Amino acid sequence: MAQLWGGRFTKETDALVYRFNASITFDKRFYRQDIEGSKAHAKMLGKQGIITKEEASEIVQALDGILADVESGALAISEEYEDIHSFVEATLTERIGDAGKKLHTGRSRNDQVALDMRLYTRGQVQETDALLKKLLETILHGMEEHTQTVMPGFTHLQKAQPITLAHHLGAYFEMFKRDRQRLSDIYERMNYCPLGSGALAGTTFPLDRDYTADLLGFYGPTLNSMDGVSDRDYLIEFLSALATIMMHLSRFSEEIIIWNSNEYQFVEIDDAYSTGSSIMPQKKNPDIAELVRGKAGRVYGALLSLLTTMKGIPLAYNKDMQEDKELAFDAMDTAKGCIALFEGMLSTIKFKKDAMARSASRGFTNATDAADYLVGRGVPFRDAHGIIGQVVLACIEKGIAIDDLPLSELKQFSDAFEEDVYEAISMETCVNKRLTTGAPGKEAMERVIAEEKSYLESAGKIGSNGGM
Repeated sequence: MAQLWGGRFTKETDALVYRFNASITFDKRFYRQDIEGSKAHAKMLGKQGIITKEEASEIVQALDGILADVESGALAISEEYEDIHSFVEATLTERIGDAGKKLHTGRSRNDQVALDMRLYTRGQVQETDALLKKLLETILHGMEEHTQTVMPGFTHLQKAQPITLAHHLGAYFEMFKRDRQRLSDIYERMNYCPLGSGALAGTTFPLDRDYTADLLGFYGPTLNSMDGVSDRDYLIEFLSALATIMMHLSRFSEEIIIWNSNEYQFVEIDDAYSTGSSIMPQKKNPDIAELVRGKAGRVYGALLSLLTTMKGIPLAYNKDMQEDKELAFDAMDTAKGCIALFEGMLSTIKFKKDAMARSASRGFTNATDAADYLVGRGVPFRDAHGIIGQVVLACIEKGIAIDDLPLSELKQFSDAFEEDVYEAISMETCVNKRLTTGAPGKEAMERVIAEEKSYLESAGKIGSNGGM
């Protein structure tokens, strides 16, 4: 059992206790962050004269060699070590001797793991943002294609008013755009370097924390060493953002599942994102959408787990905080996988325009416009609402749409109806006369699409001027 702290102890740790305590099985994914952080620390130690410049150079070169060997497969990360920090330091010492033992000067595993987690999470924020941007590009492409694809809009899962597919997709564009904004906010708050905080009270060595922070692409050092080693707010915020992303993906998935049903037939999901039944040959199941919907709960669980872990921890570091990793890693992997798969499914899906248009026309989605027509003819809105309610009831009994009623029958409900009512309540008119910002009319949608396109072109990669 390889560990860095045995001097104080007079007997070996129980094997079961050791395995329970160890984190190498999951924190080994930090190998790159741990090595990059160690390189920055070594350079700073050399710059400050805490170790010689020659020793610093030797350490950095050896760490580069370790990184290359791990990534090439020439060096396996051994789980005989307690954690990734022990593995890297022990391997370094094996390769260069006593100089390797000097690397940990002015540093604790507490600020080391705080740094590794922050570096790793920062990278995950950037990767998630890039996937969301690609998803937004796919959604925007759909919006551009479907400004005149009429479909029913729903409330309470009942047909409400006619809209366009572009308008419906645009609602999800706004959701995922807000998700990117949240990630950007998280990055801005978290991008400060805890290295140099020591175990909790800093160090007596003359460290240059600003220099180390700059080497690692941070805005500066954290300003309180106790908070530096015990802060996981950034991770909680990120898991919260991932939970919100998954909620948005789940809502969109639910709609695709409904649209894919025999009753709606609004979409055809590409074969690559569907599966069949082992017994029913006619089935084409929306499994990817269902799995994305189901995996939302997995990400929610990681957020709740970390909140629960952190709620009773006194300052500063406590071993409980080792529990910040496994479920967080799973949530990050799950969310990224779901975004990528959902984008692939959406980019290949076929929208059935005729089915959408038929559904809109058969659901009395133009009833509100018919009432507005009467209001335009001088009928008070409350009276117009009642009149159209009676018209709808009559149409239900006949099994027809409002448009199908002849003018003579419409006039039985109100003399205000004239021949121009049919143009006024056509699906295209109902949609395209809605021109206020945010409405589904073609001109309004084109203005929004231009604005969203400008947003995507101007919104660069998060932290493009930062480190790792």
